[in-house]
Amino acid sequence: MIAGILQCDMRYSPEHKAEVHEKIVKDAARRVRAEGMTGAGVATVMKDAGLTHGGFYKHFGSKDELLAESLRQAFEEIAARLTEAARHAKPGTAWKAMVKEYLSVEHCEQVDRGCPLAALAPELARADTELKPKIARELLRYRDRMVPYMPGRQTAEKVRNFLVIISTMLGAVSLARILPEREMRERVLGTVREFLLGSF
Repeated sequence: MIAGILQCDMRYSPEHKAEVHEKIVKDAARRVRAEGMTGAGVATVMKDAGLTHGGFYKHFGSKDELLAESLRQAFEEIAARLTEAARHAKPGTAWKAMVKEYLSVEHCEQVDRGCPLAALAPELARADTELKPKIARELLRYRDRMVPYMPGRQTAEKVRNFLVIISTMLGAVSLARILPEREMRERVLGTVREFLLGSF
């Protein structure tokens, strides 16, 4: 049996392994946002990748390692989405484009492809002590990607405004997702969006 496994491994290049690894992480990043931190179960994620549960440890040392990588992927996706909106904005309005994108109904309703903070904040707060430093590092990376686009003249002012803006947007999306009707969600998001755009 061991010989068979070794032969099987030899058929795949390092590039193939990297591609499979990335597929697992992307799938886990979607699942964890849609279903919570326990939603990205090893067996389910591996099955989605077309692999067996036993193959998991060829890619990750533990489930926490997969979770940390999936969070990094989720933060990268939302950062890319927001900076893309900023790059297409008129000069001086980049942060407003980011607010509009974040507080869009589409982002609100695409839980599995949206901001991991809006999807997971209470669970991340209860994460075990070994995972929290990794979460904090991803938060700082996310902040550093966003801060250059924020309103303000000095870096300290931009950081302060980022904290106010992201906290307000998180609350708005979290509240809107509770509401049963799209019209109600649009009202919450639109009200907060209008408030933020007129506040800086």
